[in-house]
Amino acid sequence: MTEPFIVFGRPDIRDAEINEVVEVLRSGWIGTGPRVAEFERRFAEFVSVPEALALNSCTAALHLALIGHEVGPGDEVITTPMTFASSANVIVHVGAKPVFVDVQPESGLLEEEAIEAAIGPRTRAILTVDYLGRPCDYGPIRELAERHGLPIIEDAAHAVEARWHGRRVGSYAHSTAFSFYATKNLTTAEGGMLVSLDPDVIGRARRLSLHGLSADAWARYTAKGKARYEVLEAGFKYNMTDIAAAIGLHQLGRLEENLAARERLWRTFDERLTGIEGLRLAPPIPAEDLSGRHLYTIKIEDPELRDPLIDHLKSRGVGTGIHFTALHLHPFYRERFGYEAGDFPEAEWIGARTVSLPFYPTLTEGEVDRITGAVREFVSGSR
Repeated sequence: MTEPFIVFGRPDIRDAEINEVVEVLRSGWIGTGPRVAEFERRFAEFVSVPEALALNSCTAALHLALIGHEVGPGDEVITTPMTFASSANVIVHVGAKPVFVDVQPESGLLEEEAIEAAIGPRTRAILTVDYLGRPCDYGPIRELAERHGLPIIEDAAHAVEARWHGRRVGSYAHSTAFSFYATKNLTTAEGGMLVSLDPDVIGRARRLSLHGLSADAWARYTAKGKARYEVLEAGFKYNMTDIAAAIGLHQLGRLEENLAARERLWRTFDERLTGIEGLRLAPPIPAEDLSGRHLYTIKIEDPELRDPLIDHLKSRGVGTGIHFTALHLHPFYRERFGYEAGDFPEAEWIGARTVSLPFYPTLTEGEVDRITGAVREFVSGSR
């Protein structure tokens, strides 16, 4: 391999972010302060909610949402096995049990029939996941949740730009968590955001995000602040820093521009990979919805060829990801909760065949040629 390796994820960091971070460093205030407050304000406006809480991860946002909705020991939370570990781990962290249900075979999203069948006397919440950037169908899920008196906690780690029926993600679920990890469409290197339709959930989450204190450092140590504080409950260390928020402010400003670039890139990938025997692409989304286009995945119908395809792409200088091996197949969930292979066949089918390709707005035309050419080369050779 003589050409540069195409990494799976490459953040789009520009001079505006770099200059803003330098300004923060020079200001002498690098913790939670004015940049975080401005990032929260702008993000709340973007999503069309009254308030947003910036945190150090989407995991923190999910954890605080569960606590805010009073999910605790002995409870059950219905969720999907087709997701990253954090979606289920936070359920365990509050002492509850993740109750997995199977997914739609094409989209990988939850559907109301599977959710309703799993509702029992211990069910306290439904934790949905907007897989690959595509929102779930929240109409029937919300109707079901309201009928059973359950909150919907939406994991929108992949879906910051997405819309369901014209409404931005974060404006219809009871609480929604976003991720700003290094590979996400909006990055702060590490970070996340929580929004909620319930002001009490956000209020408690804000307190819990910084040790359960009655006032944060910005409120205590500035000229107008008061040094005294009280510990109101045992909280966590989940706050975002101004350094991270400085990056996020400019990333947020370019979201629509980057989504348009992702849409064009998606169409290019589809054009070059459609019609290849033995290969499936992601299904189209409903016309009334908008995907965040976070991950571009392909499914190779013969699962025995999935790992050889990954190895072939690596030999051609192309990085890949796997999103995801179904969670119930991992040792922790098998041993702790008794899940077994065969419990959720659709999730297992997707997980055994899916490969995520490099997909970000800074890909060059030459890199797209190399990625799609390497996929076609392997599939043609395997036939």
